[in-house]
Amino acid sequence: MAKLTLKNFNEFRELEGKSLPDGDWMTVTQEMINDFAKATGDFQWIHVDVEKAAKDSPFKKPVAHGFMSLAMLSKMLGELIQVKSARMGVNYGLNKVRFPSPVLVNSRLKLVGVISNIQDYGDTGLKITWNCIVEIEGSEKPACAAEFISLMFE
Repeated sequence: MAKLTLKNFNEFRELEGKSLPDGDWMTVTQEMINDFAKATGDFQWIHVDVEKAAKDSPFKKPVAHGFMSLAMLSKMLGELIQVKSARMGVNYGLNKVRFPSPVLVNSRLKLVGVISNIQDYGDTGLKITWNCIVEIEGSEKPACAAEFISLMFE
């Protein structure tokens, strides 16, 4: 999928209320899950112990941390859209987050999103509310549904 590239904030504002193009599928590997465990200190066996998960988990394989799919939103959005005039973007917060379905190791995920609101922020910024759904290939329920807020500055 080609990245949606916009010249400036005026072009970006035209996307308010509109759907983003669907993202590309991304495979969640055991290495990614292990790296996330290292970064967060969450080494619960259901995430990192492949043998125990095969034996004792109802899923019969490791499951990614719920917060891992949430943490990937910035990367996934960055792969979908670029505003050339933006000098910097930062995470601002979340209004609502849910993890309706577990992400099993080697699942494929993609982002489906809508820019629900764009507001001025300070002299040179925008506050953007993104409605994000992280879909799991072959699953009726998504991995993550989040109302994500970011700031972007020119």
